Amino acid sequence: MEISVIILILSFIILLALNVPIAVSIALSTILTMLFTINPVPALTTVAQQMTSGINRFALIAIPFFILSGQFMGRGGIARRLIDFAKAVVGMFPGGLAYVNVLACMLFGSLSGSAVAATSAIGGFMVPVMNKEGYDKNFNTALTVTASTTGLLIPPSNVLIVYSLASGGISIAALFVAGYLPGILVGLGLMAACSVIAVIKKFPVGNREKFFTALKKFCSAVPSLLLVIIVIGGIITGMFTATEASAVAVIYSFILSVLIYKEIRIPEIPRILLKTAETTAVVMLLIGTSRAMSWILSYENIPQNISSGLTGITDNRFIILMMINLMLLIVGTFMDITPAVLIFTPILLPVVTGLGMSPLHFGIMLVFNLCIGLCTPPVGSVLFVGCGIGQTTITKVTKSLLPFYAVMVAALMLITYFSWFSEWLPKLLGLY
Repeated sequence: MEISVIILILSFIILLALNVPIAVSIALSTILTMLFTINPVPALTTVAQQMTSGINRFALIAIPFFILSGQFMGRGGIARRLIDFAKAVVGMFPGGLAYVNVLACMLFGSLSGSAVAATSAIGGFMVPVMNKEGYDKNFNTALTVTASTTGLLIPPSNVLIVYSLASGGISIAALFVAGYLPGILVGLGLMAACSVIAVIKKFPVGNREKFFTALKKFCSAVPSLLLVIIVIGGIITGMFTATEASAVAVIYSFILSVLIYKEIRIPEIPRILLKTAETTAVVMLLIGTSRAMSWILSYENIPQNISSGLTGITDNRFIILMMINLMLLIVGTFMDITPAVLIFTPILLPVVTGLGMSPLHFGIMLVFNLCIGLCTPPVGSVLFVGCGIGQTTITKVTKSLLPFYAVMVAALMLITYFSWFSEWLPKLLGLY
């Protein structure tokens, strides 16, 4: 058993170091381990079976639909209208554009369900504007990168759907609602950091919008904001399931972007559909290969061994959760969030439930922890996108990231040790 674990870990690390795509790395390291553990023919058959069963889930239909709705929103002028709305709300404070950036990322991230999309759409507009107004370029990039991850907590979120499957079918509606308070907590924390930095660096004060101008911008953003109410409200009230809600999101975003805002022309739709198919294929391949790796981990009793190992070190709940968080923070620096959720959920969920933590609470903790990894080197996908948009380098932007890292880690500790943030709203609505 020990040799097979070594083969799995070493082969996976070596393949990642060779810049092999992570889905391929997961598949190859799993196959190598299975070839050592069981006979070659059953090993390959088992991998194929597990990959097939991993993506043969009805709930996964929601993912391509939410990806498609995110594509429509990203190109349909919704980001610009949300930015204008955010300016009217918080743009008049010292360092107001920084607050606008955070609020716009939260709003757009929650609509699109993608941190990369939020970084591209909001950062592509806000970073140049903030540069022109005298804000530090690296600060602007760091803020956009960290703020965009809030969209993975605030629903609808594809990652929370993936966690629902990995955890054995916990309610997607409960997970969606559970993400609201933690997502808002992180956003407010980032704004608080901005307020301190704005005073220290003497960032400019934005202009106060006239009432009717602000009202006009709000009315322009209302149709976009209604998407969240329609999707989440429909799920909570039982009008439709999360999968059906994703189809509703596509129809609504299509009508908004193509027919009402007219920012997307009909000839552009095939290209959007192709991009959606490409992204969906990557996600499904990750889900399938991660399911195969999870099978070999269970076959080798690795979750049970880790659980007994952690409890053997200490029975202190505080320390065990701290060790789990540290491990996940390290994992997040080199592994994308989707495979990390699929691989580590079956490993760590038995440990935390044994400590009295609910699967709902753990899911929010896990996803937010891995969100931090999206904006940390060396594999932080959101960080790379942000640096490209900000026309800077990871080395230069790292110093500006530090105060935001501190805020996110502080929020992670609150979310970890106080279940109220994750469980209060779902319980209030009778979803959990």
